Amino acid sequence: MPLRVLIAPAPLKECLTAGEAARALAEGARRAGAQPTELPLADGGRGTTECLVGALGGRIVPVRVAGPLGESVAAALGLLADGRTAVFEMASASGLALVPPERRNAMLATTRGTGELLRAALQAGAQRIFMGIGDSATSDGGAGLAQALGFRLLDARGRDIGPGAAGLAHLARIDPSGADARLAEAEVAVACDVDNPLLGPRGAARVFSPQKGAAPPQVEEIEAALARLADVIEHDLGADVRPLAGGGAAGGLGAGAVAFLKARLVRGAEWVLDAVNIGRRLAEADLVLTAEGRFDAQSLAGKAPMAVARRAAAAGVPCIVIPGSVGPGHEPALAEGVTRIFPLVRENVTLPRAMAQAAELLAGRAEEAVARFAAGSL
Repeated sequence: MPLRVLIAPAPLKECLTAGEAARALAEGARRAGAQPTELPLADGGRGTTECLVGALGGRIVPVRVAGPLGESVAAALGLLADGRTAVFEMASASGLALVPPERRNAMLATTRGTGELLRAALQAGAQRIFMGIGDSATSDGGAGLAQALGFRLLDARGRDIGPGAAGLAHLARIDPSGADARLAEAEVAVACDVDNPLLGPRGAARVFSPQKGAAPPQVEEIEAALARLADVIEHDLGADVRPLAGGGAAGGLGAGAVAFLKARLVRGAEWVLDAVNIGRRLAEADLVLTAEGRFDAQSLAGKAPMAVARRAAAAGVPCIVIPGSVGPGHEPALAEGVTRIFPLVRENVTLPRAMAQAAELLAGRAEEAVARFAAGSL
């Protein structure tokens, strides 16, 4: 019987999607005489919608929503085959990549489009919603999302505040009476792979807003605006989001999702692995191959390949990682479930070549890894 190999890579950023990486690894495994099963993965960031729809069945629906600066954009909503689960990435509605660098404006960027995408999920009948919140252009604490879902965010004169952190500076009251009633029946999970709080030296403003276009004076304005939001949320909604680990993610959307949606903040990779029933798939495998662009200390902090390796170890299945390159801090992985690491970048392969020929090199390394495993020479 051929060796059964589960192919479960993450994307190799700037090179290959998870699906493309899976196809390359599977080709190499077949050349070594194995029987591969492809399972492209994601960790709540880009590619998560395609990953879950591909693994569980369903369809991806384009939805026109407000972009970060108010312009109309085509976002993607995944509706899974069970008829009750929706998945999407806020990046497709409120992402940094939607705004050219010269137009980035952390003071005005809004999460309204993300709220509109969530509203579309509710309209489609979704009762379980999974939202990835990486790569945002926003620093509004989820205010725009809340407004799109019927919450009224009002200034001292009872008028609706404007978009972004600039609008939050005038927030005096939150009126939840018009919030979409379907939220009460929905279970919302938010992929949050950072533990930064909403405020302070490690908060949304000071850590993340500069990359979204905030100059130093604006960083402090955003900090004050998010502090005002936290005060009003506590007063009007009864939720203290200040100490929340992950509250600072996506410009404070982590905190806003908990306050406005009663969402759970989850580790994206772990949620995805549970959703695709990784345990059943591991039970049918003799070996796992996984991959990502760079395997380093950050990989051990919750990235999909390391999450796969840990699950594989618990199931007694060897796991080989084939990353583009390795970096500082990767060494403990060999004691936490990774059997061997076969990087593309090595003595005779430079990083530029690895990026230019990623698919070809992945297939070759997979063939080598599987052949050596089958021969018992790892």
